[in-house]
Amino acid sequence: MAFRLGQAGALVLAAETKHKPIIIIGKDTRISCDMLEGALIAGICSVGADAVSLGVIPTPAVAHLTRLYGADAGVMISASHNSFEFNGVKFFSGKGYKLSDEVEERIEGLIGAGLDGFDGFALPMGNGVGRHSVCGEATNDYIKFLKTICQCDLSGLSVALDCANGAAYEVAPAVFRELGANVSVIGNQPDGVNINDKCGSTHIDGLLKLTADCKADAGFAFDGDADRVLASDETGGLIDGDALMALIGLDLKEKGRLRGETVVATIMSNLGLEMALKKIGVNLVRTAVGDRNVLEEMLRSSYSFGGEQSGHIIYSDLNTTGDGIATALMTISILAASGRRFSQLTGVLKLMPQVLKNARVSNSKKYKYLEDDVVRRVCRELEEQFNGEGRVLIRPSGTEPLVRVMIEADNIDVITRKANELVRVIEDRLGE
Repeated sequence: MAFRLGQAGALVLAAETKHKPIIIIGKDTRISCDMLEGALIAGICSVGADAVSLGVIPTPAVAHLTRLYGADAGVMISASHNSFEFNGVKFFSGKGYKLSDEVEERIEGLIGAGLDGFDGFALPMGNGVGRHSVCGEATNDYIKFLKTICQCDLSGLSVALDCANGAAYEVAPAVFRELGANVSVIGNQPDGVNINDKCGSTHIDGLLKLTADCKADAGFAFDGDADRVLASDETGGLIDGDALMALIGLDLKEKGRLRGETVVATIMSNLGLEMALKKIGVNLVRTAVGDRNVLEEMLRSSYSFGGEQSGHIIYSDLNTTGDGIATALMTISILAASGRRFSQLTGVLKLMPQVLKNARVSNSKKYKYLEDDVVRRVCRELEEQFNGEGRVLIRPSGTEPLVRVMIEADNIDVITRKANELVRVIEDRLGE
């Protein structure tokens, strides 16, 4: 499949080029990456495109370097925050953006139909096949870009990092050290199977402990491909994506760099983020869950900043996708310039208590929850009770026979009780 994907991706993404197409390839540290990279390279070269290996490098580095090198497309081999036995292939266009549904469907269709589905194409022979090369400067070029984000000397600051035994394990410590910070690191000993294993942004306790134990000024934990980041203040307190968006959004507004005076987030972002931004004159626009939905709204409405509670944060003036290390550097720059403690800076955001519950329903009915009059009425009544100081969100799981229920308001006991009541209503109406 990876071989066929290399062929189809190269044909579709390089169809408009007037030259021999160039496709760059990055990967994270999981054991299957070398195998999949070999198959992708073979597929790419077999249709006459050149493949350039970047080595182990974060996903956002592929997006950046695709543009920097003038490549026709970029490929990242990674399963992001998932464990080592999973893997995936992510394509970027020549402009560094993830592919649209339309382009992805064309690639999938070509895989299914075979190369005969690409009109007028014949496999090249002889010297028409592509070449493979290795780029030895990819990591250094990405580090050079990252250092432009932080315009201050970090000497005197102590930073804790958890690199998830993934794609950030070399880049993140290197860039912070080159900027002068004293760096303590965990999750920087990848062995092919320990990526995201009780480490990184999906297992944040290790970073929180490291930050507190080292008395670091700040800590940052990345996921396996480093497009996400969560943080820790100096006390070992968690700073999630919503808190980072509030902090960076305020800084961008003060500097006149927040286009549209708007932050884009998903429906899962805490109501406290919306209220904090409103106080400083910033609007919050919500999208469906997924960083791609956030980016699409940013591009459609010419906004420059947005992200997810999970720490997938996009600042389009810097990169075309979420960039965990870039977000960490923006954050540490704000901290260094303020002369204050991290815990003081994040006081701008007061998170609302949030309760998440799952209602077990049938797969055939889980997408019809808003068609049920009783469910709609209960949700409306709850919203009216909160009177703008709380919210109710229900949505179907994409993979399980569940409807997810989230309620936010300032009283944890009340919202826990109300969430359980709503779960019972949904199960009674939509269950098996």
